[in-house]
Amino acid sequence: MPLSAPVRRHTRGRGPFSSLTRRILAVNVVALAVLVGGVLYLDQFRSSLVTQRADSLLTQGEIIAGALGLAASSGPEATDLDILPARALLLRLTDPTATRARLFNNDGQLVADTNDLRPGAQVSRVELPPPDDGPGVVEFLYDLLEPLLPVARPRSLYVDYPLQQARDYPEAAAALAGNTGAIERMTADGAPHISVAIPVVRFRKVLGALVLSVEARDIDQAIRAERLAILEVFAFALAVTVLLSIFLARTIASPVHQLAEAAEQVKAGRGERVAIPNFSRRRDEIGDLSLALQSMTEALYGRIDAIESFAADVAHELKNPLSSIRSAVEAWGLTRDAHARQRLTEIIEIDVRRLDKLISEISDASRLDAEMARDRRRPVALDGLLKGIIDTYTDLKREGGPAFELTVATEARDLAVFGAAEQLGRVFRNLIDNAISFSPEGGKVRVALVRDGRDLVARVEDDGPGIPDEALTRIFERFYTERPNEQIGSHSGLGLAIVRQIVEGHEGSITASNRPGTAGTAAGACFTVRLPALIEKPRRGNRPLASDID
Repeated sequence: MPLSAPVRRHTRGRGPFSSLTRRILAVNVVALAVLVGGVLYLDQFRSSLVTQRADSLLTQGEIIAGALGLAASSGPEATDLDILPARALLLRLTDPTATRARLFNNDGQLVADTNDLRPGAQVSRVELPPPDDGPGVVEFLYDLLEPLLPVARPRSLYVDYPLQQARDYPEAAAALAGNTGAIERMTADGAPHISVAIPVVRFRKVLGALVLSVEARDIDQAIRAERLAILEVFAFALAVTVLLSIFLARTIASPVHQLAEAAEQVKAGRGERVAIPNFSRRRDEIGDLSLALQSMTEALYGRIDAIESFAADVAHELKNPLSSIRSAVEAWGLTRDAHARQRLTEIIEIDVRRLDKLISEISDASRLDAEMARDRRRPVALDGLLKGIIDTYTDLKREGGPAFELTVATEARDLAVFGAAEQLGRVFRNLIDNAISFSPEGGKVRVALVRDGRDLVARVEDDGPGIPDEALTRIFERFYTERPNEQIGSHSGLGLAIVRQIVEGHEGSITASNRPGTAGTAAGACFTVRLPALIEKPRRGNRPLASDID
């Protein structure tokens, strides 16, 4: 016989970096990285600084251009600038700001450049950062990321031509046409170069173009400082996110691992019963899961106990007729009396029928759970179900048998329960069969349906001797029967146990009691079935027919 494959045991408790932990970390870290990356990518802060610097240069240029138009021209009839006064005035007005200023006449020729007029202006000076021990971790990361960050807008390269003319610079050419303009370029070493051009006007005549420019290295330094600050905050937020993510993952993964381990121990079924960890105090999905697993485990253990008890009851019930048959067979071989042998034959036949009935009903009871699980449930109108059953019993009524009476309260009509019509029909057929077996000749079996709050209540009553008080609590047990006047073996004692199992499977309940008679005696037995009702009326297509329950 081939060996079965070994059961593969899943590894539980994979530590703080389990698959769930990695997923939570990935989600949180990626979300944070996208946010920071978006801030660095948009670069709105740099655009605002460039715009502010350009506006400042325009304001300064308009002031200087206005002064040049007044002081560096010969009068209303002037068509060009006076070069010497213009140079002196340009140097005087731009010296405090160290801004480079160039002046072009209306022919586009360069007539003044503060780099030529200001001593030492030809030497480019760049402020170096103070000496330190080298870049930190954040600066090192930023230096790696900076080439990957796009600029807010493309910038052309600034070229300082040896022989400069207005046509070399679009903003200067536009100024000679009477328009004010500003443009941002990039120097060879990557520094931003901002240039503005303003027409020099006197009496609505354009006498020249003033170009102010500056290398705004401080803007890049400010941008770098801001980005470093953002990265420092990101590093702190990243550390907090990682710690919180690990904490969150452990609060989820650890209980799930414990529940999974307990479930595997329950599946293994070795040793004592396993207690499922209780996380109901959490009041979250993990708590709900633990409660559901506890409920499922209790139901599983209950089912195991029921199977063991059922097996023991079946073995006990089968031994009785088998012992009787064995004794009758042994007695058959020892007696020669024909009458005794006839009696032994009858006993054997009775016990064989009893075994046959027991085996059939045990088979039905063992299949009941599977049948209830497979049955498709739907709204079932109890009044139609009961009417179909009573009509069937009335049509098949035997001579001397009881009469049948069905009473449906007005408020219970057309109300439904959610369940399987075939199984519910079996409940009431078993109860009516039980009532018929106890009813005297000329008696009556009464079935009533009423509504009690959100429940539908059905009662099945007979005119029999009633139920002994000591049997009221045991009558629904398997193989229990209380029939002193009945032929031995005609009833297995499983009918009412099956009824209770079906009713409880439909979230209902069933009780037994006696109808009060005169002088404190019982006028008959009463079985009460209570089932939860569907408040809305079922569709006519869902009302069961008699053929559905026969």
